[in-house]
Amino acid sequence: HITPEKFYVEACDDGADDVLAIDRVSTEVTLTVKKDVPPSAVTRPIYGILGTIRLVAGTYLIVITKKKKVGEIFSHAIWKATDFDILSYKKTMLHLTDIQLQDNKVFLSMLSHVLSVDGFYFSTTYDLTHTLQRLANTSPEFQEMSLLERADPRFVWNGHLLREFAAQPEIHRFATPVMHGFITMHSCSINGKCFDWLLVSRRSCFRAGVRYYVRGIDSEGHAANFVETEQIVHYKGSKASFVQTRGSIPFFWSQRPNLKYKPKPQISKSVNHMDGFQRHFDSQIISYGKQMIVNLVNQKGSEKPLEQTFAKMVNSMANGMVRYIAFDFHKECSRMRWDRLQILMDQLAEQQDEFSYFLVDSDGKIVTQQEGIFRSNCMDCLDRTNVIQSLLARRSLQAQLQRLGVLHVGQRIEEQADFEKIYKNAWADNANACAKQYAGTGALKTDYTTGKRTQWGLIMDGWNSLIRYYKNNFSDGFRQDAIDLFLGNYSVDEVEPASPLHVKKDWKFLALPIIMVVAFSMCIICLLMAG
Repeated sequence: HITPEKFYVEACDDGADDVLAIDRVSTEVTLTVKKDVPPSAVTRPIYGILGTIRLVAGTYLIVITKKKKVGEIFSHAIWKATDFDILSYKKTMLHLTDIQLQDNKVFLSMLSHVLSVDGFYFSTTYDLTHTLQRLANTSPEFQEMSLLERADPRFVWNGHLLREFAAQPEIHRFATPVMHGFITMHSCSINGKCFDWLLVSRRSCFRAGVRYYVRGIDSEGHAANFVETEQIVHYKGSKASFVQTRGSIPFFWSQRPNLKYKPKPQISKSVNHMDGFQRHFDSQIISYGKQMIVNLVNQKGSEKPLEQTFAKMVNSMANGMVRYIAFDFHKECSRMRWDRLQILMDQLAEQQDEFSYFLVDSDGKIVTQQEGIFRSNCMDCLDRTNVIQSLLARRSLQAQLQRLGVLHVGQRIEEQADFEKIYKNAWADNANACAKQYAGTGALKTDYTTGKRTQWGLIMDGWNSLIRYYKNNFSDGFRQDAIDLFLGNYSVDEVEPASPLHVKKDWKFLALPIIMVVAFSMCIICLLMAG
């Protein structure tokens, strides 16, 4: 309910009388009741509060205005937020100069851009930010906490926007933690036995950004493009889960766009890599147990120094919990020899059996726990990584379905045509979602995930690579700034007169585009007037 003085957010649960009152002048947030809402208020439905943010014009409230049901996890509804609204606390913009108005407009377009990227998910009753294993190993006190308090901060994308709500425990139930990534759910049947199969990818909001602009790690040990992917099976009350992670090569390196198709990666020479590297794996071991690093980068050319440095650092860390394997994906699978991926699977099989998976029976008793994790990476942690993760997940699923009695002894998942189609399409969709969020286009190599590598798939990869090239060089700066604003890595200062949006561009920045446009025009004219 909107009035000139306040926003009133009314809870629509059965029997709830609570109303959140947000003062549009003082920005104070208090609890009140339904009868305090003025009849003159303009009323509209919303599905959740994403949070608040300060821009040049003052504070804004971001709300979820449309949602789509993805499905249910153990009877809890899971939603995808599909549309948002950004509401100004200020009733007028008359207090702003023309330059400030323009800046405010740019910041608003940045927020709109982040919100327009597909993949924001939430639930009002289920904690989406934790794996089944983490949820099973919690205390009764943890279960009593609000979703905002208990959520894993790595995967709450609106954590910065909800910071004012977090400070007031009594209003926590009005704050909706939202994760970014991918969720798909399918009701499947094999041998006449029905089970639910889910795939959940959670993107970390630490060191988040776009391809080329964020690589490697930060001083806290957070890796770029870190994603936790969990595969869940639910059959007759029993639940099984297999978790994997992906993340950028965890030391300090960069690969800034410079108009080359593939800019050369630069390993930083001025910092102590071991410090951040150690922090990264310490936190990974606490979260997941043993680490099996699967490095899929090329072992020649510009990617070679990254592979050598990674191997050297794992050796010098000398931690028995961390193991390393390098597999030159492009060399081994060149000329579409995808059968050679079996070489890697055979090398990892023993380790995978040792790590096991998480399984809890219908009585709620934990049967097995996952003791370790595969941490896969290529350069972007997108295309090659997704192919390998889908193979590891299938091998785990094979063991789980046999143990649950869905598959008969000797039966293979690959032989179940209907399920295999669902499985491959879901992993291809997962690849596309992660790639669009990080690189700006769909993933490459998804035709392998969905079936066999084809010539048409090769053409589509070329097209996606072309779009990536354009975006990485000409529009990703804006995307990176937008993400930094949304996550609170950059804060707008209302009193700061000099805005970073008004950095004067040197003539040198315009010279190359102008030369290229003129040269391209001349080429077209020559072709048209060849006669």
